[in-house]
Amino acid sequence: MSEIIRIQNIAEYHQLRGLKTLHPLVSVFDLSQVPRLKPASYNVNLFAVFFKEIKCGELLYGRHHYDYQDGTLLFLSPGQVVTVPSGGGSIEPKGWALLFHPDLIKGTTLGKSIFQYSFFSYDVNEALHISEQERSIVLDCFSKILLELKHSIDRHSKKLITSNIEILLQYCNRFYERQFFTRENTHQGLLAKFETLLQNYYADQKHEVLGMPTVSYFAGALNLSANYFGDLIKKETGISPLEHIQQRIMDEAKEKVHDLDQSISQIAYNLGFSYPQHFARLFKQKVGVSPIEYRNQHVVGRFV
Repeated sequence: MSEIIRIQNIAEYHQLRGLKTLHPLVSVFDLSQVPRLKPASYNVNLFAVFFKEIKCGELLYGRHHYDYQDGTLLFLSPGQVVTVPSGGGSIEPKGWALLFHPDLIKGTTLGKSIFQYSFFSYDVNEALHISEQERSIVLDCFSKILLELKHSIDRHSKKLITSNIEILLQYCNRFYERQFFTRENTHQGLLAKFETLLQNYYADQKHEVLGMPTVSYFAGALNLSANYFGDLIKKETGISPLEHIQQRIMDEAKEKVHDLDQSISQIAYNLGFSYPQHFARLFKQKVGVSPIEYRNQHVVGRFV
């Protein structure tokens, strides 16, 4: 499917779905009351939250299929491409959608914090599955935003609308944390796999081809988005994947520093660093002394 339809604003999206525009920058609507989008790829310059109450066909999101499940929330950020394939599901969609333009939140507290809601960049297999109680909270938030949209726009509108969107997103943060905990067994398996991949990175000589290990590499190896992977590891262990990676690099570095046949620069390059000074800076930050000082204290000193 080669056609990509670009949607720049609420009015253009409404035109596709036969909706009346109540506000130029934000929209809330009942999915069962609008026609389906035609099969195509859509590049939408809007933030979006879709709540699906029943299973109702598929979307292609990147290269993956997103199969809507009961009580599922999907989040999209501006510029992401979603594809509606031909021959979709036979069940009519049921649920709600919230879309808002980035201009809506400029100059607001939400505008300053929007990128803290990392689930807008989660992958399709990392959607939020909510309980019946959580469903009531989500629908109440949608209802309050819609009620404000039906009110004549005045000087209070922007603040009230963005405040209610922010409340919804804060609840979603809480719900995702609950999902991390309730899927603890699955996540423990992922954590073990991450630790194994991390331990084997240098043993398997991957650094010689790929350079230093990165969060993106391990997230991809585990079929997770970088943001979801980062949030998961931080909640499971208390530290970020980057900190895990840096600790592994330092373990490898301290071992290599004992080899007096290698200069500190050679060690840096062998670990995958492009610049020895970056290695020296990270080493001192994590170990407390420079690589040369560490070598003098723990290696050279033994032969004096």
